[in-house]
Amino acid sequence: MKFTWSWLQEHLETTQPMDAIVEKLSLIGLEVEGVEDKAKALKPFIVGEVLTAEKHPNADKLRLCTVNIGTGSPVQVVCGAPNARAGIKVVFASPGTVIPATGTELKIGTIRGVESRGMMCSAREMGLSDEHDGIIELPADAPIGAPFADVLGLNDPVIEIAVTPNRADCLGVSGVARDLAAAGLGELMAPRIAPVEGKFPAPLKATLDFGDTPALSPAFALRVVRGVKNGPSPEWLQDKLRAIGLRPINALVDVTNFMTFDRNRPLHVFDLKKVTGDLVVRRAKAGETLLALDGKTYTLDESMCVIADDKGVESLAGVMGGEESGCDESTTDVVIESALWDPINIAQTGRKLGLNSDARFRFERGIDPAFTLPGLDLATHLILDICGGEPSEVVLAGAIPDTTRTIAFPLSEVKRLSGLEASREEIVGVLEALGFTVSGSGESVDVVPPSWRGDVEGKADLVEEVVRILGLERVTPTEFPRENARRPVLTPLQQRTRKARRALAARGLVEAVTWSFVSTPQAELFGGGAAELALINPIASDLSDMRPSLLPGLIRSGQANADRGFGDVALFEVGQVFAGDRPLDQRQQASGIRRATARPSGAGRHWDGKAESVTAFDAKADALAVLAACGAPVANLQVTRDAPGWYHPGRSGVFRLGPNVIGTFGELHPSVLEALDVAGPVVAFEITLDRIPEPKAKPTKVKPLLDLSAFQPVKRDFAFVVDRAVAAGDIVKAAQGVDKKLITEVNVFDLYEGAGVGEEKKSVAIEVTLQPRERTLTDAEIEAVAGKIVADVTKKTGATLRG
Repeated sequence: MKFTWSWLQEHLETTQPMDAIVEKLSLIGLEVEGVEDKAKALKPFIVGEVLTAEKHPNADKLRLCTVNIGTGSPVQVVCGAPNARAGIKVVFASPGTVIPATGTELKIGTIRGVESRGMMCSAREMGLSDEHDGIIELPADAPIGAPFADVLGLNDPVIEIAVTPNRADCLGVSGVARDLAAAGLGELMAPRIAPVEGKFPAPLKATLDFGDTPALSPAFALRVVRGVKNGPSPEWLQDKLRAIGLRPINALVDVTNFMTFDRNRPLHVFDLKKVTGDLVVRRAKAGETLLALDGKTYTLDESMCVIADDKGVESLAGVMGGEESGCDESTTDVVIESALWDPINIAQTGRKLGLNSDARFRFERGIDPAFTLPGLDLATHLILDICGGEPSEVVLAGAIPDTTRTIAFPLSEVKRLSGLEASREEIVGVLEALGFTVSGSGESVDVVPPSWRGDVEGKADLVEEVVRILGLERVTPTEFPRENARRPVLTPLQQRTRKARRALAARGLVEAVTWSFVSTPQAELFGGGAAELALINPIASDLSDMRPSLLPGLIRSGQANADRGFGDVALFEVGQVFAGDRPLDQRQQASGIRRATARPSGAGRHWDGKAESVTAFDAKADALAVLAACGAPVANLQVTRDAPGWYHPGRSGVFRLGPNVIGTFGELHPSVLEALDVAGPVVAFEITLDRIPEPKAKPTKVKPLLDLSAFQPVKRDFAFVVDRAVAAGDIVKAAQGVDKKLITEVNVFDLYEGAGVGEEKKSVAIEVTLQPRERTLTDAEIEAVAGKIVADVTKKTGATLRG
């Protein structure tokens, strides 16, 4: 929501400086996002007068001008604007001035052999509008050498505030002024709007026709004004609209835009001559279309509310009007419409069509129903003052809903809910200043919210109003009571998220935060691309789908670093991924990539050794570190080869706990890297934090006693010859299962394929650690365990002991 300082002062009589107003706005819940002071940016630009304008000696489309800027001798300027001519007042920029639209500094230059010592500016170069057909022509009485901003009244600061969805009343300048007045920064100026006396019956009617379906409009009012003279609106109105970023169109349209921002009352005007028959407010028919004022044609359905005449749809109710019934310079008779719409339906319609407008923004948040007819009267007054004409009587279809409700409000609730100490006079004074009606003399009063505060529904809402106006600084800080038992603050998933971040950062990976959206081809590469995950209105063409994996963003970020000379990069991210549009389809993942030589032991070339590229085992180690940090039973994990298609089929794996897939790791498939235009090698891992099982509850949080054996461990090596298809993990698992208390560790330390072991065979060597706890093992006991290991591995994997 934007407004100028002078605009606010039309509703708020105050002696406070603007800085105090800006500070108070944020304190009462209307956060100030910025204050734009164009006068500072435009200060170097002054008024100049073109004395001569002759053809450039070396160019047909350029003119050689002399400009009087009030500082002595005229300045020579080369200009290509078609309207550059002698006698006009212009906006002049001297060398050294920064042009607002481009940010470039103006310098003395030579254009086609002729020196140019300045510039005469267009509206687009000044950042004022898109007009660039010629230079700005100032009024003839503009003083030469005066600041340009002062001449055109651009020295009025623009304040921008963030309005929360519940405060629709502050989407108008009058509502903002009301809050400031209640906070003690001035007096609200709210003169009564005089009703407009109709001079003749309206020549058309309006009806609400929703049949047996729920009504989408409780009230629809209109008035005809005939004999208007449409054209450019007055300068004061154009200046207001330009200041907040709106383009003036014509007087009739500008009045409706003014009403939208001044009083939070969106209106629409129709050219009566372009309306056939009476107006009907109804649901659209499937397949009906509307050429809207934004120049686009929209296809409608039965869920949308429209304003139609005998020809068809003329306006998309509460969202945008139609081009065919719009007002232009030829308009002489106009229909002014002021209506109420169903907020939810307006929001749904806008989302379906991907159509945003200032009217939709306000109607979907709810506007003041009681201001429907007064707003129509105020707009009529403005049109009569600016365009002339004769007004008709008002036509009202439906009825203005009665939103009156009474809230029983014990004054003690302010202290109970907020801790703020306030007197009865202060509480009642705040509520009445905000427009609430307060009755009763006891400790509990009856409060009737004003019609424009549809968000106030109960006692807590009234407390909020009192606290934000009186000031949070008056609330005494109070500590929460301390309990004997400490309760966990974070959920298990939140704890895993933090632990995963710490574990990966400790392994040298750098955290990245990437977009939650990817392009459709990228989504399809990583198992996504479902229709329900496509965005209706993406912010960019390559951000069209919700991401099925964190890897596309990480891979692109890694390549972006490589393109800038930082190829050895290791990145990780912890965030949401999406497999569908249901809540259970949203998962929390921890993923990471390593590329080039970014290994855990160090990246890049070094004199002491060869720079080795990352491997799938680096990604596996990263994944295991995350799983261990998050409390997963790492010793019970199974590693299988059925990794998804974006991994290299022979250099990847899947972590499983039974049928539950917890994560994946491996080298990325060359075809995926090619599709993403990424240079390899790149290894990656993905851990789904939601799927890590909860640890078993322990009776106590006290750590168990350190259990160390006093006896020397015994290590034995075994080499087995197995088929190439047999996984080394199966051999390890078989060896571990022989005696889980005695065998504490089994590691693979050698893998051999080639001469001596036979074709389609391989030799896998393992080291088995035996840790006695009661006594030293005898040779016979060691041999017995060794024999059982050989027997079990042979039985379960078909292995033979290598000779």
